[in-house]
Amino acid sequence: MKRPRVDPVLIALLLAAGLFALGSLLQPGFGSYDQAMNILRLAAFLGIVAAGQTLVIISGGEGIDLSVGAVVTLGAILVFRLGTGEAGGALLALAIALGVGLLIGAANGLGITLLKIPPLVMTLGMAGVVQGLILVVTRGELRGETPDLLAGLVSGSLAFGIPGVVLVWAALGLLMWLLLWRTPYGRQLFAVGANRTTARLSGVRVPAVVVATYALSGMLAALGGAILLGYTRQVFLNLGDPYTLPSVAAVVVGGTLLAGGVGSYAGTMAGALVLTLLTSLLTALDLPESARQIVYGLTLLALLSLYGRQRALRE
Repeated sequence: MKRPRVDPVLIALLLAAGLFALGSLLQPGFGSYDQAMNILRLAAFLGIVAAGQTLVIISGGEGIDLSVGAVVTLGAILVFRLGTGEAGGALLALAIALGVGLLIGAANGLGITLLKIPPLVMTLGMAGVVQGLILVVTRGELRGETPDLLAGLVSGSLAFGIPGVVLVWAALGLLMWLLLWRTPYGRQLFAVGANRTTARLSGVRVPAVVVATYALSGMLAALGGAILLGYTRQVFLNLGDPYTLPSVAAVVVGGTLLAGGVGSYAGTMAGALVLTLLTSLLTALDLPESARQIVYGLTLLALLSLYGRQRALRE
């Protein structure tokens, strides 16, 4: 008899609700509306960065993009240095940042497909290259300004106290759903992730799909950096580093298989919410960073034990 499937998105949402309820019991004010909106705001930053990571992991081939943190930082720095107080300047700076992120991601994909470099090695090496580019661009001096348009969109609230970045995240979620489930690229991506040999024999241009996937990952990471800049209004040389591994964790918690071929961005959004709630709760309880990392690992193991039976999910 087949074991009943467990929806990983539902598990993540139930876990998020449980963490929110637990926080409300342990910490006064944790369950307030303002705190809930703040948690959603923080989850949005992680969710936006993890969007490209979702595509990469679905593509299979042991794909994980370790360069996203460095690209997040570079994207924020480019917008910070090139953006102006005018809307036109801000949009131009954002377009340049997205273009640079796209090129960096495409370089990752070309190295993986043409040079046969393992994704972990390729993206880790690219992270070092990007960090070097950051030093070239900044020359050690982080001068610039945060565009008013970007800061207002991200930090402001448009209705019912909902942060603008949450609405941006929701719009991205809709676009990701359309990309994955309503386009030929999405169908080909799942086919490549499930079995690259079968996909190639079925007429899918596997290298092109892989390059496009890593290019999208780089572009979305740069977008995440620009959005993050709108919140912090300052840049740092390691601004995006804290998002590299959590972006992978959010994807896994949301039910996307590390083996590829199975997953959704809705799951990643739920996973980002779970990890943000977990971090907020641990912070409220004054636990040290080492304890937070242990809880991260235990959470991943617990969730994978529930729905991470990869063979069962493929059936």
